[in-house]
Amino acid sequence: MTDPAKTRRVLLKVSGEALMGEAPFGIDPSIAVRMAQEVQEAHLQGIQVGIVVGGGNIWRGLSASASGMDRATADYMGMVATVLNGLALQDALENEGVQSRVMTAIAMHEVAEPYIRRRAIRHMEKGRVVILVAGTGNPYFTTDTAAALRALELDVDMVLMAKNKVDGVYSADPHTNPDATRYDYITHQQALERNLKVMDASAMALCRDNDLPILVFDVSTRGAITRALLGDSIGTLVSSTSSQ
Repeated sequence: MTDPAKTRRVLLKVSGEALMGEAPFGIDPSIAVRMAQEVQEAHLQGIQVGIVVGGGNIWRGLSASASGMDRATADYMGMVATVLNGLALQDALENEGVQSRVMTAIAMHEVAEPYIRRRAIRHMEKGRVVILVAGTGNPYFTTDTAAALRALELDVDMVLMAKNKVDGVYSADPHTNPDATRYDYITHQQALERNLKVMDASAMALCRDNDLPILVFDVSTRGAITRALLGDSIGTLVSSTSSQ
């Protein structure tokens, strides 16, 4: 768990869908602004923040692949979509006075820095929010896996999984099953065995094998990002033990 003497460093995973708001597609600027304001509140208290952002509000590579597109091509298009979202978040953060850097796993020097682990850590130590885009830079890997990988590389205390309109981990889909039970705590292994869809299986196994806790919470609830970044007890904690 987090060392009280150490500055808290966390990685926030935001789905592309969360940036849509109530729109059917794309980015709702007001949602980006709200997220930026909530990150700013925690940032002002000294929290070091990295953000991995998805691209499902613009493009979903797996769906395109299922429709006949070459899987690698579809995934690369999805990675580019995450860059659009990352730039939108950067603009919102800097309008709130928070210095940030977009770092990409696919080179595009005119709009983002290349992802270099030691440089990303240095940015965070200097108080900049690091926005990590283009997944791992490889097809066949999701942004969940990118979040787990970057979290381990950057030595964060916890991964914060910001879900859209789901306030934690449930025994079944709460949107379709009214009898679904929400867990306060669950282990990585239990989440895998029960196929609870916290994140994809390879990402969950990576967190399990490296004892990296995951907090799952509802990003659509106002103030939730700030609370999660500050370590408040919200949502569901996924860790090596099923109670804390």
